[in-house]
Amino acid sequence: MKTKTSNPVIFNLDALFDSQSSGPASMADKLLQQLGGEAGELEYRQFPDGESYARIASPVNGRDCLLVCSLHDPNPKFLPLIFVAETLRELGARRLALVAPYLCYMRQDKRFHSGESLTSRHFASLISRSFDFLITVDPHLHRYHNLDEIYGLESQALVSAESVAAWILKEVRNPLLLGPDSESEQWVAEVARLADAPFEVLEKVRSGDLDVEVSVPHVDSYREHTPVLVDDIISSGRTLLQTLEHLKKAGMQPAVCIGTHGLFGAGAWELLNESHTQAVVTSNSVPHPSNAIDLAPALARGLEEWLKKNAPGASD
Repeated sequence: MKTKTSNPVIFNLDALFDSQSSGPASMADKLLQQLGGEAGELEYRQFPDGESYARIASPVNGRDCLLVCSLHDPNPKFLPLIFVAETLRELGARRLALVAPYLCYMRQDKRFHSGESLTSRHFASLISRSFDFLITVDPHLHRYHNLDEIYGLESQALVSAESVAAWILKEVRNPLLLGPDSESEQWVAEVARLADAPFEVLEKVRSGDLDVEVSVPHVDSYREHTPVLVDDIISSGRTLLQTLEHLKKAGMQPAVCIGTHGLFGAGAWELLNESHTQAVVTSNSVPHPSNAIDLAPALARGLEEWLKKNAPGASD
């Protein structure tokens, strides 16, 4: 007998903070189309003193609730997110899932100076108190091996390599994937394998104490290829900008820059588009005009698997 899944209620918290996150192209609506269930009705506003008002207008008693909230610019989002989660719990929601395509507060994973806050651990502890499940994409795992090291709830960290490779196969002619340094090799190699494309890792050439250049190995073999720079996060964009300049000097074609998470601080979006590029592309983990790679199908598969666990009326 086929396992039955619960009929989830999907709340679009992204829409509270970003007008781009409402409508049929939003992550919440895409998940609603693929998972079924119903859109949760949520009333939220701020009082003149800055405090939050939240009201759940959908029946949630005994039902699984999915809260879709990409956690870039997290500080103004955190309290509304927790208020909604705790209210759903009080109203009898069966299980709560946080759908955070981009997961914040992962970088501070070590106390580098005396007295520093290990914000990754503290944030994880706070989220774990209010939710039963967390699903995200390509979290910044550096010193942590997995989310279980700091999160006290069931979690799933998806990898965007398959989605990125599918976009490259469809949109880029004769691609050459490039990693900016040796640390990126494993990630770039996997995307290249899935896209059936060659890859190279850029080499740093030091000609003096302060004179370091980046070279493209076997550059003469790739004159007719489209360089594709792949990274997990585009924040300041400085590494990509430097790499693009080196590609230009090497006589390579304008590059395609791909980032799973496009944060684009400090004017990085404008600077990259003015550089040696033909396109700057990101996934829809963070709403932005550069979004072209859809993570909703992968997220839906992960959520469907979780929904089936202990679903009402489920049987083997």
